[in-house]
Amino acid sequence: MSKIDWANTHGAVWRASRRRLRAIANLDPIRPEQLLGVERQMQQLMQNTERFLVQKPANNALLWGSRGTGKSSLIKAMLNHYALRGLRMIEIDKADLQDLPDIVDELRALPYRFVIYCDDLSFDEGDTSYRPLKSVLEGSLELPPENILIYASSNRRHLVPETKQDNQQVKSVGTELHLGDAIEEKISLSDRFGLWLSFYPIDQPAYLNIVDSLFPTHHDRAQLHSDAIRFAHSKGIRSGRTAKQFFNSYS
Repeated sequence: MSKIDWANTHGAVWRASRRRLRAIANLDPIRPEQLLGVERQMQQLMQNTERFLVQKPANNALLWGSRGTGKSSLIKAMLNHYALRGLRMIEIDKADLQDLPDIVDELRALPYRFVIYCDDLSFDEGDTSYRPLKSVLEGSLELPPENILIYASSNRRHLVPETKQDNQQVKSVGTELHLGDAIEEKISLSDRFGLWLSFYPIDQPAYLNIVDSLFPTHHDRAQLHSDAIRFAHSKGIRSGRTAKQFFNSYS
């Protein structure tokens, strides 16, 4: 595994085919103040990250919910906001999670605080590639390293598909609900993330507020809003991503 100059490198991406980390020269410059409509989630993730940076107990975080609602942008914004305080970030693809223990071994003795970031994390029925992630989240015989957290984004609350058959396994015993084995197995993964942050599609005023922030000097607000609403209808969702895509096609 190649060595990274972490003093001058804030982010890296894992390249499984080459068995190495590649330093990222051009980071996405997104910052927390640019994100609108996710203030509650931002506050909680910043609090968790700040605890981590000062070596207080902090949680692995799962940001889940609708597509395009700012989950990935919020995670990337943490790096830009806290890099000068020693935060470093490594992105790993879900398909490469089998390499996660090796990456962790390389990081655990370094004098930086690392967030390992996995975007769009989910697993199909019968997929067992999550097992290395489980051991890193809570440890096995060896405790998880105190200088590493996992931040993941997903469209699924429990990271795996939930079926009607799973729900039929739930039994009521007295006043208690007992989950079936399938549900217990599925929840056991997402439950290892101590911080859950949920993201939902935004309403029209919030969407237009984001559009306005992208067009601060536009002279015809009525026409801008009309075009932005029409664009969102064509996409089928109002979100920060939709607003940015409208900006890219309209400006």
